[in-house]
Amino acid sequence: MARAAAATGSIQHHGEQLAAALPPLLVAADRVAATVAQGVHGRRRVGQGDSFWQFRQYQPGDAPQRIDWRESAKGQRVYIRETEWEAAQSVWLWRDSSASMEYASMRTLPTKRARADLLLVALAALLVRGGERATLLGSGVPPLSGRVALSRIAALVEQPNGPGASLPGFQSLPRYAQVVLIGDFLSPLAEVQSALAAFAASGTRGHVLQVLDPAEESLPFDGRVRFEDLEDAGDVLISRVEAVRDQYVERMVAHREGLAQIARGFGWSFATHHTDRPPQTALLALYTAMADTPGP
Repeated sequence: MARAAAATGSIQHHGEQLAAALPPLLVAADRVAATVAQGVHGRRRVGQGDSFWQFRQYQPGDAPQRIDWRESAKGQRVYIRETEWEAAQSVWLWRDSSASMEYASMRTLPTKRARADLLLVALAALLVRGGERATLLGSGVPPLSGRVALSRIAALVEQPNGPGASLPGFQSLPRYAQVVLIGDFLSPLAEVQSALAAFAASGTRGHVLQVLDPAEESLPFDGRVRFEDLEDAGDVLISRVEAVRDQYVERMVAHREGLAQIARGFGWSFATHHTDRPPQTALLALYTAMADTPGP
């Protein structure tokens, strides 16, 4: 009995050591994904399609039997042969890393950036559980499957870097691939339309998740307030915030409806998530929308 207890304690200690070595973001994302996974089914679909799409360099986690030895023999690198169908089953993930995402109206709330990072990695965890391949849009890393893919995405998300673009730059993706875009999308609607149109024109299917701090929609301030622009567009001093609240809320509602209309026009899904709400709710809705997206 004592030996069994000691063995159990040793296993638990080893597990705690392994967990401590994992990035905090990956641990938190795994926890959120595990909660959502209990109530959903995998979205992976089988299908036919052997049309060649591209050769890509072998990555850790790729099955050895997928190596194209003839192509690899031409040089010093090992290559994988990808078909159009395989590429179409992959998911490219992106989240806004611009300065505006660092906003949180209260210390008890996460920043929009922190919540977007969590949702992106948690979604990657769900996709990996379903046997699918994913990568970070613009990273240059090909879509991978398994735990390798999840660790790679989490590492890319946590890389220290300066503020990025508030909208995704276009990247040529295989027809019928899926892209998931997470950000505050407070850019002018015409700019959002242009960014999404580039992907939609190539046949890419997409999902847009707008992440906002609750104060950004309700403007719950009173009196004389100076609003600082996190992206250096200048400060604005308003003597009586309550006097402009109704007009502000109307403009935010119109902007959100405009985003939804743009997404629907391309056949994409759209949803809004507030940082004071549980991340599991947004993740479940997003994953369900992806499962309902028709395949090629």
